[in-house]
Amino acid sequence: MHQNVYIPDEFIELIAQQMPSHLKLDELLEACRRPLKRSIRVNTLKISVEEFKQQATEMGWTLTPIPWCAEGFWLDDVDESSTSLGNTSQHLAGLFYIQEASSMMPVTALFEQLDVNDEFRVLDMAAAPGSKTTQIASHIGKDGLVIANEFSASRVKILFGNLMRCGVGNMAMTNFDARVFGSWLPETFDAILLDAPCSGEGSLRKDADAMKNWSLSSVEEIASTQKDLIESAFHALKPNGTLVYSTCTLNLQENQQVVQHLLDTFADCIEVEPLQQLFDGAELSATEEGYLHVYPQVYDCEGFFIARFKKTASVTAPAVKKRLGKFPFQLLSAKECDAVTKSLSTTLGITIPSSFSLWQRDNEVWLFPKLIEPLLGQMRFQRIGIKLAEAHKKGYRWQHQGVVAMSEHNETNAIDLTLEEAREWYMGRDIRPLQSAGKGEILVRYDNVTIGLGKWVGNRVKNGLPREMVRDNNLF
Repeated sequence: MHQNVYIPDEFIELIAQQMPSHLKLDELLEACRRPLKRSIRVNTLKISVEEFKQQATEMGWTLTPIPWCAEGFWLDDVDESSTSLGNTSQHLAGLFYIQEASSMMPVTALFEQLDVNDEFRVLDMAAAPGSKTTQIASHIGKDGLVIANEFSASRVKILFGNLMRCGVGNMAMTNFDARVFGSWLPETFDAILLDAPCSGEGSLRKDADAMKNWSLSSVEEIASTQKDLIESAFHALKPNGTLVYSTCTLNLQENQQVVQHLLDTFADCIEVEPLQQLFDGAELSATEEGYLHVYPQVYDCEGFFIARFKKTASVTAPAVKKRLGKFPFQLLSAKECDAVTKSLSTTLGITIPSSFSLWQRDNEVWLFPKLIEPLLGQMRFQRIGIKLAEAHKKGYRWQHQGVVAMSEHNETNAIDLTLEEAREWYMGRDIRPLQSAGKGEILVRYDNVTIGLGKWVGNRVKNGLPREMVRDNNLF
């Protein structure tokens, strides 16, 4: 038990006043001092839930389903004494995401009643480290578009790494204060998740120091920012679109009072979509308004708040003057696109989905989701899509991220690694397979999943793993 968890007396007094009468304060405090159960979410962009469950059985893992996420599981009986979950082959290949159970709830709520199609655009307004963004991506597949925004520049790299590991190519990234979206991209998105920055009261079980800087004044300051963010989200949402607001905190100021501000501001253009039927047992955390206010002791997880709304009418957004600068990419011509796609198919057997277009910057060839194209003149994006290749005089030098994201994991120009070879691969070393040597570039697979791109040099396969993905110890 985490008996050293810091819980301010002022918070205890506040929550004692605000907590529902059927819950007990001592049970909340006791729950906050218990370690969290480990939980993961299967990444269905790369593997089905049934296939993953089979792998888990073979590894001796016991998976307990999480009621509110069909792809989520609590882990029992997993020995991490020699290898952490983050260094398993399944995690390195992006087959699952280590995600706290209750944090899966907002995306489940977002998509529960949505009719997702190939024109679907989703905005994740506070995306790092990427758990919910990758969960969103698994719901929309390769045909929609997810825009992942992160205000903290230091967390953008982590976000991008997780998106790439999980094979998310139909995305764009921005690095803004999310208050800009309502005026810069008004009524653009079919669905928006605002998992708002908050005081983190519900995350004590994960971080014993989460409330070291907690105070009532800081709560009020954060709530003020949240009200600005939720207004921006509503302006960026299309009429008939869905907005989910969530936090990992417990107080009413950052939760009920923020969403009430939204309802008061847009009274004639918004409806609450109740969540008490979201999953079996949801009624245990449902409020009178239809929100979910999850206390840590109820489901033995982190504390969370989730509210869902529908925009029922158009609203005029604040005007803004835009300065975008020069866009450094150019759309490839039909002839150039044909050359790239034929070369990729001939060399590696990979087909580019019709939902992507090809763009070039200097000698770099990029895959952009087509749904981003109407937005290119509206906002500045830090990153769009995924780098596919570098062009040179004799053809193309294919890139790890693009190839792995586009692979269907069944291409014939591939080599299947043994366990020992896969370990060597993730440590950045070349492979000397027993099979006959080939020529040129080749896909590298382990456990029926494409994990990289190599190149035959004599009788060895030269390692093409990006440096930031190389691991040097305690591998699977």
